[in-house]
Amino acid sequence: MFKRIKEDIRTVFERDPAARNRIEVLLCYAGLHAIITHRLSHFLWTHNMPLFARILSHLARFLTGIEIHPGAKIGRRVFIDHGMGVVIGETAEIFDDVTLYHGVTLGGTSLDKVKRHPTVESNVVIGAGAKILGPFEIGHDSMVGAGSVVVKEVPPNSTVVGVPGRVVYRVDSGHRDKVDLDHDKLPDPEAKAISCLLEQMRDLELKVNKLSKGQTLSVTAEEKQEKKVKKEKSDKFLNNFIDGSGI
Repeated sequence: MFKRIKEDIRTVFERDPAARNRIEVLLCYAGLHAIITHRLSHFLWTHNMPLFARILSHLARFLTGIEIHPGAKIGRRVFIDHGMGVVIGETAEIFDDVTLYHGVTLGGTSLDKVKRHPTVESNVVIGAGAKILGPFEIGHDSMVGAGSVVVKEVPPNSTVVGVPGRVVYRVDSGHRDKVDLDHDKLPDPEAKAISCLLEQMRDLELKVNKLSKGQTLSVTAEEKQEKKVKKEKSDKFLNNFIDGSGI
């Protein structure tokens, strides 16, 4: 138990540059208090003492502003920064080295007593105010942008932005040794989609201008192939954007 608390304190120092000393972290970090209390309430929950587990989790909610159902499964080195308004549902699962910011919701979408909350794999960063709703997985080493609403499964090494959340596959792959907290560096799929549409409109405008002047639309085979490849990429991006799948 004490080894885990020490590990949690080290995690705070690794992911929050505002942390100055161990006493301050132990006394003033609501996210740390919520995680420690959840371990106790989860122990009670898994040992057939659900009422006491709920009372303890309710007390932790009152003291920290973080609501974690005692049935939720949380791994090691999970860091909740600031934490106010974080809600983690009963069947949610969080693997190791996950970072959550304030206002995050891991919510359910069913009234049935089944798995109805998300599973967050290791090394995931979830930005402030993000909502993840449903019994699907957020793949390892992924990042969910602040304010996103995720309703579909997210592949590993992905970034999700927007409402509803759209996946943008990252350039790097594999497993990171260090948690990436640069959650301000997010792509803008809406801007890219608009750019694709504007580019297609410019091409059509050029063709119309040529035809209106009585000019032919003859192009070389190389130019034709280049335009074809470019249009296929643009169409694929737009189709994926509309569908809400990976871009």
